[in-house]
Amino acid sequence: MQYNISNETYTGATGRVSLIDLEIPDAFNGNIIIFIHGFMGFKNWGAWHLVQEFFVQRGYGFCKFNTTHNGGTTDNGIDFPDPEAFGNNTYSKEVKDVECVVDWIDSQVGQWKGHIIGHSKGGAIALISGEQIQKINSISTWASIASIGERFPKGELLDDWKMKGVRYVKNGRTHQELPQKFTLYTDFKENDSKYDLERICTSIRKPLFVAHGENDTSVDINNGERLAKWSNQELCVIPETDHVFGARHPWEKEVLPYTLLELCENTNDFLSKTK
Repeated sequence: MQYNISNETYTGATGRVSLIDLEIPDAFNGNIIIFIHGFMGFKNWGAWHLVQEFFVQRGYGFCKFNTTHNGGTTDNGIDFPDPEAFGNNTYSKEVKDVECVVDWIDSQVGQWKGHIIGHSKGGAIALISGEQIQKINSISTWASIASIGERFPKGELLDDWKMKGVRYVKNGRTHQELPQKFTLYTDFKENDSKYDLERICTSIRKPLFVAHGENDTSVDINNGERLAKWSNQELCVIPETDHVFGARHPWEKEVLPYTLLELCENTNDFLSKTK
């Protein structure tokens, strides 16, 4: 059943259409990895295509997608041409996107078992989705945040955001000032127990793998240490590497950076025990 489709579309949260890729190898082992990008991320960032290649070569199906409100469009999934969609994003919408992606894969593939990998903020979505969606059999977090609530502004900054209804965050790559509506915060508060990552880690019965770069300056390794502690397991530390495990955008080399390769190998070891 080998096939490889890229830049197809799926319908996700609020009926919005976004881009999706799915590759199934000839020697398919029946397991499909769903990969979730992080904040200001997208499916074609950096070396994610080589991550896909790594797992496909080992018999896994691999699906990566743009969340529907990441700021991309079906015509341009990279440069955030739709700041309004970005501004309307919420955690609930991203969780809904994962549900829709699982349904979309069901429409493409007969029998399969799902495994989810989330990078950075995507790690939080992976934990929430992994707890809620029966089709997902294991969860892997790469450089994940350990708390959604602590990422929000506090005190006067929070009050100012509430009063204005919007704040702006800079994209270092595109130099855009992208909006975030206060509904991002209210959505979290309305679901604070459901989106409590400590609660998920301590109570979930599905296999969980937690990895973090030793020198991550974007999401401190303390986040990975907490996730691992809550889930009663050893943190997989990738030595001497950063938040994106040595990759950059664009990534023009034909091989993975050695630290991202090490991460993939460790994740593969974990997955081989959960199939």
